[in-house]
Amino acid sequence: MAKVAFIGLGVMGFPMAGHLKVKGGHDVTVYNRTAAKAQAWVEKFGGAFAPTPAEAARDADFVFTCVGNDDDLRQVTTGENGALSTMKAGAILIDNTTASAEVARELFAAASAKGIGFIDAPVSGGQAGAENGVLTVMCGGDPEIFDKARPVIDAFARMVGLMGPAGSGQLTKMVNQICIAGLVQGLAEGIHFGKRAGLDIEKVIDVISKGAAGSWQMENRHKTMNEGRYDFGFAVDWMRKDLGIVLAEARENGARLPVTALVDQFYADVQTLGGNRWDTSSLLARLEKK
Repeated sequence: MAKVAFIGLGVMGFPMAGHLKVKGGHDVTVYNRTAAKAQAWVEKFGGAFAPTPAEAARDADFVFTCVGNDDDLRQVTTGENGALSTMKAGAILIDNTTASAEVARELFAAASAKGIGFIDAPVSGGQAGAENGVLTVMCGGDPEIFDKARPVIDAFARMVGLMGPAGSGQLTKMVNQICIAGLVQGLAEGIHFGKRAGLDIEKVIDVISKGAAGSWQMENRHKTMNEGRYDFGFAVDWMRKDLGIVLAEARENGARLPVTALVDQFYADVQTLGGNRWDTSSLLARLEKK
């Protein structure tokens, strides 16, 4: 059992912290900007909550962060009352936020200066993956720090991999989002075309999902897409945030991402339809707009 702090109890962080307490058996203290959410977590899982990230992180062996964006991450780590101000030497900071590789490298340097380990560890699998404890975790950092952190991360993960030095976890998550963006647009166009052609979409998917076109998105989202229901996971606003990070990184490294840039604009169209909180499969709604 380790002493663990978890900072950020959104739709992902709330169940992830729960798995660290229940499945991992760790002594967990949480912090959330909205204190009521932290209190609700304690009522459900036990443990304790703290009034600031600094207090949550005091004396912790491992500190997890899972917040909204780069600025939020800086605030809860290196800002006033941030976790790094009280973390002890030898502790490890593990960031599960989907953020930029730049901020990951910043935090690696800030942590290292204090004798603290750092792993950037964005996750994939959505809210359902977090709730079921089967997330994929893409890590960047030093191998010896990763080896110490992995048994703790395993509490909410199905797959945990070290992808390279600091920032590599975030870069791998960018690849993940690039692949998803193009795939969902292809699935949306396929369903749209099939409906216009008068095909039975359920029969079509039953056949093609067993071949080269098959994917997780097809298996898990085709039915709700066909029914025009888009309340099943990762929101369009979050995807646009992630694709913004991807496209900014591409401008720096020279990668050409024409499909990703186009799909990002398609998601902007979905936002104009009022679909900010629809899940990412809502690209179909744009095609079916009257």
